[in-house]
Amino acid sequence: MFRHRHARKFRLWLWGVLALLGAGLALGVGGEEEERRTAVLLEISGAIGPATSDYVVRGMREARDRNAEIIVLRMDTPGGLDTAMREMIKEILSSPVPVATYVYPAGSRAASAGTYILYASHIAAMAPATNLGSATPVQIGGMPGVPEEPEREDRSRDRDDKNEEERNEGDASAEADEAQEERPAEPRRGETPMERKVLEDAVAYIRGLAERHGRNADWAEQAVREAVNLTATEALEKNVIDVVAESVDDLLQQIHGRTVKMEIGERTLDTENLQLVEIEPDWRSRLLSVITNPNIAYILMMVGIYGIIFELANPGNIFPGVVGVICLVLALYAFQVLPINYAGLALILVGIVLMIAEAFMPSFGVLGFGGIAAFVIGSIILMDEATLTISIPLIGGVALVSALFFIWVLTRLVGIRRRQVVTGKEEMIGLEGTAKEDFSGNRGRVWLHSETWSAESPVPVYEGDSVRVTGMKGLRLVVEPVAEETDTNKGAAT
Repeated sequence: MFRHRHARKFRLWLWGVLALLGAGLALGVGGEEEERRTAVLLEISGAIGPATSDYVVRGMREARDRNAEIIVLRMDTPGGLDTAMREMIKEILSSPVPVATYVYPAGSRAASAGTYILYASHIAAMAPATNLGSATPVQIGGMPGVPEEPEREDRSRDRDDKNEEERNEGDASAEADEAQEERPAEPRRGETPMERKVLEDAVAYIRGLAERHGRNADWAEQAVREAVNLTATEALEKNVIDVVAESVDDLLQQIHGRTVKMEIGERTLDTENLQLVEIEPDWRSRLLSVITNPNIAYILMMVGIYGIIFELANPGNIFPGVVGVICLVLALYAFQVLPINYAGLALILVGIVLMIAEAFMPSFGVLGFGGIAAFVIGSIILMDEATLTISIPLIGGVALVSALFFIWVLTRLVGIRRRQVVTGKEEMIGLEGTAKEDFSGNRGRVWLHSETWSAESPVPVYEGDSVRVTGMKGLRLVVEPVAEETDTNKGAAT
């Protein structure tokens, strides 16, 4: 009985200790989780393309899985692809985690697509000495190198013509300036139906983003139509952004307690004592970033095409063909997601075909240099997007290498045409040998090419005479005596 009583007390004491330990562990874990509240930082740097959107979308989903309090997009971009931008904006608008886009560090910008992303974010912030704007879609500018003629200039042309005499007298300049100041500026509408379509779509899109978060929609429209810009201080004054912050920590402190509009309602931000976690691009994003670089895609295409050409010209090498196919597939994937001008791509292919034709059907430069011209023009206009263009020095270098190659091919062809034939029937014509015997019935044997040949001659030939091959009949040579030795033999016979 005594032992049983003590055993029961011991069990009760043990359970009590375990309960206390469990409670302490739970409190510790809860406190640790409270301390681990995070803000996820994603970096947008350089031109926005497929790799950027892939990295940002996957990073935002990871932040959602981490139960992050806020996502900070630290941005410095000149703009980029419309499709990549819209994919990122869709993810921002549907995100259950608030997104703060922060233009940082000083000297950075949120131009073109960056302005749209800034307007789409729940919090728009900038560092001092940064700017945003220039959100006009570049496609409406026409072909590269073609100057734009604003519509309002056309409308004022008649007025300028009427004042031409006064300008000649020296008074028209001041009057024209005064008339220009009095006349209100007209919003840009686009020169063609396609330009107007693209422009109005962009205006409606950015105004919708501005109205969603209560920001300055009129300035947003002006940024699209007129490509205007604002500094950080001006943007704050005009209600384009919410905060001007010196650093990410300063940003988190300033937005604490703010209420933002989410997809499912409003939410008050709690950004105090957050642990900042930066998500770096993984290998997939890095690989996508490399191969979707226009210059890399261009090089991959050239390596792929020339690799396949070398494999076809020298079957069985295998290595050029394998490398060429892999590079060409990667290049085609990159072109699929890049803004390709198909006229430029067609010119590149035509140029390569013409250069190959020069090697197989020599035209002494007509096909080769025509192909180089088509190749260079196609390379220049290959990319439609201003922020994603191929480097001119790269185009020049590839064109120069191609030109040098085909100049070498031409010189080789000229040299081959001048070279004497060294094999076959043509090589035998004109060679000289020695008669091994007197010809009987105009036939005999000659020593030629370290070999004994059957030969025939329309004139007498004597042993030891030097003979020259003038033709072949099957395996029998047609020869004639060399003049000097023939004369000598005739004199000896006399």
